[in-house]
Amino acid sequence: MTQASDKNTESFSFVQAEHQVLSFWEKENIFQQSLEQSKDNPPYIFYDGPPFATGLPHHGHLVGSTLKDIIPRYYTMKGFYVQRRFGWDCHGLPIEHEIDKSLGMSASEAVEKLGVKGYNDECRGIVQRYTTEWQKTITRIGRWVDFDNDYKTMDPSFMESVWWVMKQLWEKDLIYRGVKVVPFSTALGTVLSNFEAGSNYQDVQDPAVTVLFKIKDEDAYLSAWTTTPWTLPSNLALCVNEKITYVKVRDEELGKDIYLAQERLEAIAKHKTLEVLSEHSGSELVGKKYEPLLPYFADKVDEGAFVVVADGYVTTEAGTGVVHQAPAFGEDDFRVMKANGITALVCPVDLEGKFTEEVSDFAGVYVKDADKDIIRKLKEEGKLYIQEVYQHSYPFCPRSDTPIIYRTIPSWYVKVEQIKERIAANNQQINWVPGHIRDGRMGNWLDNAIDWCISRNRYWGTPLPIWINDETDNRICIGSIDELEKYSGTRIDDLHREYVDDLSFTIEGEPGVYRRVEEVLDCWFESGSMPYAQLHYPFENQTLFEAGFPAEYIAEGLDQTRGWFYTLLVLSTALFDKPSFKNVIVNGIVMAEDGKKMSKRLQNYTAPDILMEEFGADALRLYLINSGLVKGEEQRFTDSGVKDMVRRALLPWYNSFKFLQTYASIDHWKADTHHVIPENITDQWILSRLQTLKKNVSKEMAEYKLYNVVPALFEFIEDLTNWYIRLNRSRFWVEEMTADKHAAYQTLYTTISELTVCMAPFAPFLSEHIYQELAVFAGDTATRHKSTHLCHYPVAEQDLEQPVLEQAVSRMQNIILLGRQKREQVKIKTKIPLSCLTIIHEDQTMLDEISRLESYIESELNIKSIVYSTDEDKYIKLFAKPNSPVLGKRFGKEFNKFRQQIQDLNATQLNTLQEEGSITLGGESFSTEDILVFREAKEGTEALSNRFISIDMNCELNDDLINEGLAREVINRIQKTRKDIGLNVTDRIIVHYFANDALAVAIEKHREYIAKETLSTDFIQQDTASEHSFDVEGNELKLDIEKATV
Repeated sequence: MTQASDKNTESFSFVQAEHQVLSFWEKENIFQQSLEQSKDNPPYIFYDGPPFATGLPHHGHLVGSTLKDIIPRYYTMKGFYVQRRFGWDCHGLPIEHEIDKSLGMSASEAVEKLGVKGYNDECRGIVQRYTTEWQKTITRIGRWVDFDNDYKTMDPSFMESVWWVMKQLWEKDLIYRGVKVVPFSTALGTVLSNFEAGSNYQDVQDPAVTVLFKIKDEDAYLSAWTTTPWTLPSNLALCVNEKITYVKVRDEELGKDIYLAQERLEAIAKHKTLEVLSEHSGSELVGKKYEPLLPYFADKVDEGAFVVVADGYVTTEAGTGVVHQAPAFGEDDFRVMKANGITALVCPVDLEGKFTEEVSDFAGVYVKDADKDIIRKLKEEGKLYIQEVYQHSYPFCPRSDTPIIYRTIPSWYVKVEQIKERIAANNQQINWVPGHIRDGRMGNWLDNAIDWCISRNRYWGTPLPIWINDETDNRICIGSIDELEKYSGTRIDDLHREYVDDLSFTIEGEPGVYRRVEEVLDCWFESGSMPYAQLHYPFENQTLFEAGFPAEYIAEGLDQTRGWFYTLLVLSTALFDKPSFKNVIVNGIVMAEDGKKMSKRLQNYTAPDILMEEFGADALRLYLINSGLVKGEEQRFTDSGVKDMVRRALLPWYNSFKFLQTYASIDHWKADTHHVIPENITDQWILSRLQTLKKNVSKEMAEYKLYNVVPALFEFIEDLTNWYIRLNRSRFWVEEMTADKHAAYQTLYTTISELTVCMAPFAPFLSEHIYQELAVFAGDTATRHKSTHLCHYPVAEQDLEQPVLEQAVSRMQNIILLGRQKREQVKIKTKIPLSCLTIIHEDQTMLDEISRLESYIESELNIKSIVYSTDEDKYIKLFAKPNSPVLGKRFGKEFNKFRQQIQDLNATQLNTLQEEGSITLGGESFSTEDILVFREAKEGTEALSNRFISIDMNCELNDDLINEGLAREVINRIQKTRKDIGLNVTDRIIVHYFANDALAVAIEKHREYIAKETLSTDFIQQDTASEHSFDVEGNELKLDIEKATV
């Protein structure tokens, strides 16, 4: 019997099969069955971070969705009960910004026109605009998640739990109201969190001006440099560094004496002609008073303004070494003024970023637009010294993509700094994947964490549940609907502003009325509260929450280390002094193939839905999780990478199944219900490899290291298809059902069945398809699960493990690869047999194990005989060279000393280096990356070697070897002709042939062998044959083939 036709494989559509699987899952409620089947099992808690539904899902979302599907699927199959509720982030700036754009006015203007209720109703109307598209795409990628029982941050139950979280922090004295300089979006009219403000830096060009401040009681000026001219109307002080040396210089052209830092003299002298008059320490300048640059706040002199102060943050990297202080618009400015006891503070900018009436010349002008007018005014008044353009990186609002300003505004804060050490300690308990995130990106962020501004001057959000007495200033934080009813006497069923803003109350014996503050909570506070709020804890589900907190697992993108991961950790530490999750996979950011951000405008990517309909969701899933993304690395997305997953993994896996299906169907084969350890060594090997795979998957999945799991699965598919099946094809072609053939079927069926279940969390569609198709061969259908996703995840069977055999087969694979390489070197095809192969390894035990595989090596390399040797020195010369670029940088002048020691290493030392991965020389440790090991054949041999094994191959040819090679070529041409004329694999044939003398001799010598391999009943030589003509190594061959009648 010959190999079956692959026409079915060629016509198979992965995409069509996936749609059939989706229909099957939906019709049979497989997801619900998986939950029902495991509902009494131990819970495995997974938190789904809520996305905003204001846009369509993109590739970045699908990385997260795939990670959020794989782990829950895996742990469900491991016997856990894994609820998966989808979540929606409904509040916050993304929603309001969409409404502001659609209404064509700012939020404050819209509220003035529509009222808070009208505005919030507009927001409600778009919150779930794209939920249908989300559900379609998430379902298409194969993610199982409960959309019907989802949670929304705008649900009253969710909001009430958020109030409870706020109340807990209030009672722990972790909430306060303060005035600080904070990042502020003028486009949205609200405060931003530090992690939002740091997420969208852009390179910009700003005006940079050096301005002259006239010193009182001295005919001289202080020069100060700024890239924010719009802050100059609010100048209240100048700051120097006491340790910096300053000079007074004479500007000959202006006729003015000016103070500036000595180290900046050279840079400023490029623009001006200056003469140094005197040197001064920074401390000598402290206390000098100067005239207000602009008149708007001249009266603040009575509050200590317009004086020189000192602080260490002033440097000479740019500017003049003198920094202008506008404490309302700079965090350092605010701190320095406070430290120097200056109480003056002005903030003449409204929530839209426009100057107020206080700055009369520029009232109503947006601050950035006012820069040029302010510069013009200063120039007219002779106060502008130097004007330049400065290119730098500047923060933009991540929602409106407009420049952020920093300004003072009264806000509510969580005392993060007070509990920072506890947060950092809890961070150490989390298994971060990749591991460097814990102490790197996350650890560094926590080291520098500051108090968290949680209030927003907006409308659509969870109202800040704080009521303040308008007379006594007493404050009450309300933590539930019941508590609000107790104080106000009003029962409400929605907690949005339109329902609570007008609720006020009095307390007996206390003057004044309690009224709610206007702000709403930062939507990141809601996200950080989701472990509690999604369950309406503590008002419901106390037992469920307590049994599953902290969660076992979460997953989001790298940007969430300063977003959701951070807020989860802050709030869980504040509430329970523990992390809210145990394990987290942090995926990298998906970029377009050109390295830019994926953009609809640039059209630099293919939409996920289109890709899935071209290559399939399994291919997209495997591409995403077999990349650097699961290591937190940035990835340039390529469509060809998705296509490559079909070629590398899905098609070989499917082809292995089709091979089994084709021959098992012909033989009407059924699987045994009990396993017997087979006698065939490759059967034993692939089953042992299967156990090793299962063991490694279990180990790596327990550590959430998908980047080690997926390559292992791919390697196993490679071993199954390119080694096991290829080495054993002839066993399936035997006519009768022998014990060996049955064992081959049983081994292949077991291997493909278990591989298919192993692949289920990663490629759920093809896994399901193959599982269903395998049902016809199952021996016991009564106990067979309806779906692969209802199966238990396979576990390693110790009695099938043979690690030494696995090593031997690995060596055999290397022997075969080296043998092919050698044939390529000497230009001898594999069809031509060679007389002898010597296999060389220092370990006789390993050679003995390899000898059990001798027949396969002989067949693969077409070798007549094999001998074994432990004397590697006879065949191979090992020598080493230093990796000069690496070691030269490491040792500098001492490199030459180590160069000689490395070159003097002998074979034993080099083998030790390769086996152990390092070696010590002169007290220094060297790895295999530091020392490059080379192998070359000794004179008089045909040896070839790698670090696993060595071979020596006799490449001399004689007539017998050449004739046998020609016979193999003839078999190849007959089989090609059989396929071309459409005969079946089981058809016997009659061959008429014509060959010239040299080829005819080879055919006659090997007639019986050729007939057997091609199922030929008659093999007839004739003078002519014209239907199919071939050139066989320079010899003419003509063939006519017909089907034999049995």
